[in-house]
Amino acid sequence: MTLRWALVGLLFLASVLNYVDRQTLAILAPTIQKDLGMTDPEYAAVNNFFLVAYTISYLVSGRLTDKLGPRKALALYISFWSVANMLTGLARSLASLSAFRFLLGLGEAGNWTTAPKLVSEWFTAKERGLAVGIYTLGATIGATIAPPLILWLASTGHWQNAFFATGAAGLLWLIPWLLVYRNAPPPLAPAERGDNPGTPRSEGGGARGKVILGLLLARLLTDPLWYFIQSWLAKYLVAERGLTQQQVSITWVVFLAADFGAIGGGWLSGVLIKRGMPVVVGRLRVMLLCACLTPLTALIVLAPTVNAALAFAMVVTLAHMAWMINGSTLVTDLIPKDRLATVFGLVAAGSTLGGLLMNSLVGNTVGAFGYRPTFFALSGLHLCAFIILSIALKKK
Repeated sequence: MTLRWALVGLLFLASVLNYVDRQTLAILAPTIQKDLGMTDPEYAAVNNFFLVAYTISYLVSGRLTDKLGPRKALALYISFWSVANMLTGLARSLASLSAFRFLLGLGEAGNWTTAPKLVSEWFTAKERGLAVGIYTLGATIGATIAPPLILWLASTGHWQNAFFATGAAGLLWLIPWLLVYRNAPPPLAPAERGDNPGTPRSEGGGARGKVILGLLLARLLTDPLWYFIQSWLAKYLVAERGLTQQQVSITWVVFLAADFGAIGGGWLSGVLIKRGMPVVVGRLRVMLLCACLTPLTALIVLAPTVNAALAFAMVVTLAHMAWMINGSTLVTDLIPKDRLATVFGLVAAGSTLGGLLMNSLVGNTVGAFGYRPTFFALSGLHLCAFIILSIALKKK
């Protein structure tokens, strides 16, 4: 009992590091762009190098995680991405920056194929939503603390120091991980895994393929909102709301809202399941509520003040994170654990493909049309994804 929650705690810390490392470039983008002479389309291209590698890694790391097991796999991934993050501090051109971000993407995706496999092996269906929420909370905590932390690290000398320090922290994480995680997970009974009429694990390959496709399309449609908030919200506030680079540290409040979404989304579906609601239905009820809140995305760009824009961004981010927690937990509910990491990697690849499309759209259109079309386009995607997912999971 204590061991498995300790492992989730370490997954939480790994996720914190994962997002701090990822956010470092976005937070320091104005300074780095000026130093390296990068345009906005070139900045978008650098982000796409990361996302291309991230997509490739999802497809490969899932299979590797199923083969190695969570302990060895995550130790490998975090070592790789921490070194890649430190190398980013050595970038002196657009080419080298793109190469190091590509390497970072190859390593970072492994965190998100390893974590759900560990949860599937160690936790019951009633507990998985909370466990997924806790380790995903690490991502939002990382995004919350990143703006003030990264700006402080960069202020101690050059912007490169932020990359060196955050990369070194990842290597230190390996020590408790390897010391704590030594035992194999205990066996779970079919009822504990969630094998019941509400969770169609035993369906044939065709039905399961339909479920996987639905989950993939849902990630492809909805995760661009999260990527946009991470990579472009700060730039939007500088370009169209008149904030300085130091002032964009206020975006920590947006990621604080995501923290509540991560825990609240998993907790709420767990409550519904404990009260007797079928597992899949419980997850979808929470996702529908979230999908009804995300159209507020359009109001971010229409808000009369910066504070109002941030308030709408907080609501939208909270809703998206609660949506994502339940969508991710559905994979652990529906897929056998021996193939879980492989399938989760395939589903998550849809996420990065959506991010690639979003980056290309924003990078190529923001100069000509501003940010408004992007905010409008992102506002209705969760409702579309809910319809697709409901059809895919509907019992024949």
